[in-house]
Amino acid sequence: MMLKLLFTLAGVFLLGTGIYHSHKALPSGISYQGKPVPLVDPTLHTDTTEHYPDGTEVRQHEIFDEVFRLIAGAKQFVLLDMFLYNSTKPEGVPHRPLAQQLTDALIARKQALPDIEMIVISDPLNTMYGGTSSDWFEQLRQAGITVVVTDLRPLRDSNPTWSALWRVVFQWFGNNAENGWLGNALGEQPVTLRSYLALPNFKANHRKLLVTDQAEGFRALVTSANPHDGSSRHSNLGVSFSGAAVADVLLSEQAVMAMSGADASVLNPWIDRARALGAKASAGDATPDQGVIRLLTESAIRDQALDMINRAGNGDRIDLAMFYLAHRPVVQSLLSARARGARLRVLLDPNNEAFGHDKSGIPNRQVAMELHRAGVPVRWCNTKGEQCHSKLLILRPAAGNTEVLLGSANFTRRNLDDFNLETNVWISASSATPTARKAVDFVERQWQHGPDAAPVLSLPYEVGADESRLKYWRYRLMEASGLSTF
Repeated sequence: MMLKLLFTLAGVFLLGTGIYHSHKALPSGISYQGKPVPLVDPTLHTDTTEHYPDGTEVRQHEIFDEVFRLIAGAKQFVLLDMFLYNSTKPEGVPHRPLAQQLTDALIARKQALPDIEMIVISDPLNTMYGGTSSDWFEQLRQAGITVVVTDLRPLRDSNPTWSALWRVVFQWFGNNAENGWLGNALGEQPVTLRSYLALPNFKANHRKLLVTDQAEGFRALVTSANPHDGSSRHSNLGVSFSGAAVADVLLSEQAVMAMSGADASVLNPWIDRARALGAKASAGDATPDQGVIRLLTESAIRDQALDMINRAGNGDRIDLAMFYLAHRPVVQSLLSARARGARLRVLLDPNNEAFGHDKSGIPNRQVAMELHRAGVPVRWCNTKGEQCHSKLLILRPAAGNTEVLLGSANFTRRNLDDFNLETNVWISASSATPTARKAVDFVERQWQHGPDAAPVLSLPYEVGADESRLKYWRYRLMEASGLSTF
């Protein structure tokens, strides 16, 4: 009888822990929504890997070229927050060594300007949650650069089924980078069992951004691209900009530093300077045609996406290019927009491969089936080992500005419902502006090229269709429960 009571109490305690940590209050400054401010000097940067019928491959990658340019031009300040920062990659395919190139660029600027303040924020996945050390982080620290490994524990738990047990039992054992004995799925250093016990918590600092001061003022870049060798062939999007929105980026990053136990006050003078210079730049350079920009993090991204889709009606157009599409309210809103007469195009990664490993196609193929049956045009990116990694939503109303939402967030429960850390920007600008035109052209070109045009950038729905009802309900269960990596 006593044993049954103890098991019952333990079960109740685990259930209560799971419920609390999946619904608790967010740390201060998380789920941040900036005000719409003038869009100053924007540039849209695109990465694409193009495949030709003869087997050749052409990469047109702009994002990290811009990252390295901004770092090289920094005068007093650099802040970088990137999710994947390591060199893992499949064998037999050439990749750009982005992790080392970024490390070298940061160290070179620090050596050229020893007094420059540099802060690098990243996710603990890069150290297998403390079970290994990061060669790149150690190089940065030795050069005098501050490295903040994000503490994810204050965030809500996306997978309470596992995380409740982890919080009650396993988190107290900590971890040790010197005592690894198991093979490492993300590198060569052996890891501890405790690393793998932390992995199923399924949450991350998934942000990807850079802020630097340049001769002309502060500049930020928000992107979907990682400084990760195995990701160097992926298709991605990013936008760099100046003006008042840069201060919002710094404010949102100050919250991550504070949550992680770092000295967040070091950002105060840079936020003040970015505000002052941003206000001056916005007043002097902005015009109504250039439009406005708003910084969004976490669930504020979801709210903006749903607002854009829910406003689309007869004669309006929605383009979506997404690595993972699974979020049920977003899917339902797309279906409703189609029913209202909006013209939709959905371009998806086939979710069939990741860094040399086969995948099941979940969730994109199951959501694609749902959209296709409702009459929504769906195409698959033509990938050959890389990923169609962009996260882009475009609203083109019959009258008015083009609206663009892009950044780090996939449209999934983890990414949009306050479990991961994410950063996006929303832009509203005239359709004639270079930013709006290039965003639309990014989708247009991939949509039109294939399978009979060269390069073959996308393929029709039928090529990647998977209409298994079993897999569909498997996706629904994974999305609802948090028992998923997407």
